Amino acid sequence: MTTATFMVSAIPPSELERIRARGADDLDNPLIPGVVQDGEKPPLRCCLREALPGERVVLISYRPPHPGGPYAEVGPVFVHADRCEGFSPHSGYPAGFRHRRQLLRAYGRGGEQVHNQIVEPADVDAVLAQLLSRPEVEIVHSRNVLAGCYMFAINRASSVEVSDPVEVGNPVS
Repeated sequence: MTTATFMVSAIPPSELERIRARGADDLDNPLIPGVVQDGEKPPLRCCLREALPGERVVLISYRPPHPGGPYAEVGPVFVHADRCEGFSPHSGYPAGFRHRRQLLRAYGRGGEQVHNQIVEPADVDAVLAQLLSRPEVEIVHSRNVLAGCYMFAINRASSVEVSDPVEVGNPVS
């Protein structure tokens, strides 16, 4: 059995609970849930899989984890409108995203971009291992290839602090 050299982080459940309770995202956009229709597959940043037809989702503005600097940004992300099963940071690369080409964007400690690479699904583990072996890389974002939207964050397994621990199978957002 191999041990992962990285940990993947979805949007923390505590942030989503705060946003849901407030009824607006951090830019004061009201939460307007919608129901996923057949043929739609919005990528969910709460549980790191594609939404299924009939599920309630909401599009929010979100600032992903980042060391700061001029590349820090806020962008649109889909999450479940209600609490969901979440994603365990110990689960490795999300199975629900394994079929997707992704843009991996690596950032340094000062927030500068140090590498951008579009990765085919079969190559993601090797590319992540290579990126995270570089001492200047602080964090890696997985992003949508076409729109550039944030999907999730990747850190070295030894450098991740889990503020919202999640156990697989427990209901969290």
